[in-house]
Amino acid sequence: MKKYNLLILNFFTISLFELLFNFLVFKNIFSISSIYILLLSLIISLIITIFESIFSNMVNKIISIIMIIFIFLLILSQFIYYLYYDNIFSIYSLFHGGQVFGFFGSIIEVIINNIFKIIILFIPLIIYILFIKKINYNKKNYKYIIISIILSIFIYSIFLIIINFTDKNKTYSSYNLYFSTHVPKLTVKDFGVLTEMSLDLNRSLFGFKEEIILNNINNESDSGNEVEKQIEYNMLNIDFEKLNENQNDETIISMNNYFKSITPTEKNKYTGMFEGKNLIVILAEAFSPMSINKDLTPTLYEMYEKGFQFDNFYSPLFYVSTSDGEYISLTSLLPKEGTWSMPESSNNYLPFVYGNIFKTLNYNTRAYHNGVYTFYNRNVSLPNMGYDFKACYDGLDINCGIWPQSDVEMIEKTVDEFINDEKFMTYYVTISGHLQYNYYGNTMVMKNWNKIKDLPFEFAIKCYLATQIELNNAVELLINKLKEANKLDDTVIVISSDHYPYGLKNSEIMNYVDYIKDEKFDIHRNSLLIWNSGMKENITITKYSSSLDILPTILNLFNINYDSRLLMGNDIFSNKEGLVIYSDRSWMSSYGKYDSVLDKFTSFKKDVPSSYVENINNEVYNKFLMSKLILEKNYYYYLKNNIS
Repeated sequence: MKKYNLLILNFFTISLFELLFNFLVFKNIFSISSIYILLLSLIISLIITIFESIFSNMVNKIISIIMIIFIFLLILSQFIYYLYYDNIFSIYSLFHGGQVFGFFGSIIEVIINNIFKIIILFIPLIIYILFIKKINYNKKNYKYIIISIILSIFIYSIFLIIINFTDKNKTYSSYNLYFSTHVPKLTVKDFGVLTEMSLDLNRSLFGFKEEIILNNINNESDSGNEVEKQIEYNMLNIDFEKLNENQNDETIISMNNYFKSITPTEKNKYTGMFEGKNLIVILAEAFSPMSINKDLTPTLYEMYEKGFQFDNFYSPLFYVSTSDGEYISLTSLLPKEGTWSMPESSNNYLPFVYGNIFKTLNYNTRAYHNGVYTFYNRNVSLPNMGYDFKACYDGLDINCGIWPQSDVEMIEKTVDEFINDEKFMTYYVTISGHLQYNYYGNTMVMKNWNKIKDLPFEFAIKCYLATQIELNNAVELLINKLKEANKLDDTVIVISSDHYPYGLKNSEIMNYVDYIKDEKFDIHRNSLLIWNSGMKENITITKYSSSLDILPTILNLFNINYDSRLLMGNDIFSNKEGLVIYSDRSWMSSYGKYDSVLDKFTSFKKDVPSSYVENINNEVYNKFLMSKLILEKNYYYYLKNNIS
């Protein structure tokens, strides 16, 4: 029987895996990315073929089968993860899969709903299996190995020559993605899953430095204008130049220069609107505009109708789902790609987060979560943010054995702990709105079923609304308790979401709401509630904003000293242009929206400056980089004597 070359089979199988993934995810049939993927797949094939050729026939065969199955499982896992989270998981998350893939039933549902696409990914594996008996697995001599190594170097040289002809000045060019910019989703699109994960592994093990782009920062201040001198800014008196005089770390110097160049936000007519009041912040699981319904959730509806209405507010989904959504809203920093930012921040100094900053103002600061206390390591991250923290199995006395747990129970068991304090700042992380949105797998759906069973909506939508009724009832109970204690007028309630309800199919959401015109961007549209009983009518804000902007907005409303240059979001009421940033570096503003995967800008206005898109790309790049460096360098601690 004729024997075929192992290298050819490896190359065919690996390149087909990569090209099919690229097509299924990015709809990429043939482009320069396809050439990159083929060249890099050939290099990978040469390398693994060497390892599959240095032992006996049987051992080589076993190694080869194990390698192909491993590659298949890796690509399949990335594909399922992408379908679930619209992103790529990192090496770090691969070893913390218990929480990344923690909702098995939902993942099975995703698999079932995309079974035909998943079957397509099996094709290369099936072809490989069919050819196993026809492959020569014999041990190769040193000459073969040397030739393979030389060939790998030659092909890699060709790849480098081609990639050097790309536009290096573009923020997310192929050259920059490969050498100097870490954006996993875009890297997979250009180079394939295996190359992205090898780059991620290399950068995790040996470090990775990205350069700050200073030349396109728009500094709006004008120190020569007498009117400008009278304007008050949300900033602290930090002498960055003096700090640089005694600094040898080039990265810290660059960060100092960057923050010095940023124009702080101005104080405005809403500054101090809630000064001295109590604050309750609720991160509501999978909260969305669908949660606000006059008949089903009347309390949330009234808060929306008589509070601030943010018409263009978004809660983009990031890499680590709820944990990243929480990190963004609490810190006004973007998550670091390739890790879990919330737990990683546990040893850092975080002076601007609610718990720490309100504690300095003699508020009692507490946090509660009706999920397991160790999930996403909240038991270490939230105390570091200044909270006395209680959750299931650690101080919170509710029925923790059901799924999901009741928000109403959490309020019942905790409100008396702080409501009689002279000053309190309380943070709740709810869980009643969690997927799955069905009857038997969700106790909140069962609990509120009679209220939604006859509604003329799709089954999953009705189940989702049932979970939001529980949130509404919890907030209603909270308000009633505050009223009884004569604390309602002196308390501000803020409700936002960790992410949109991705436990629903996009098609189900789109059949229920009318605001989704562009699925990629508008599926993340959300609601932010900022409410006080003293507000008798709504205040409508049309500016583009996101979860990244919540913290500075609240700090400004309470007239709390902070430095707006050191946060990545902006006070929504300031005169800074609104900007919504997505996990793959796409963005949206009043000028238009930019899809980083397609490298396409869609204008909302007729006259957009020619340099606008690249300037915003640079700004977004810097915000991601600064967020990462603040986390890695514990930068706020470095500034501690200046921001205490």
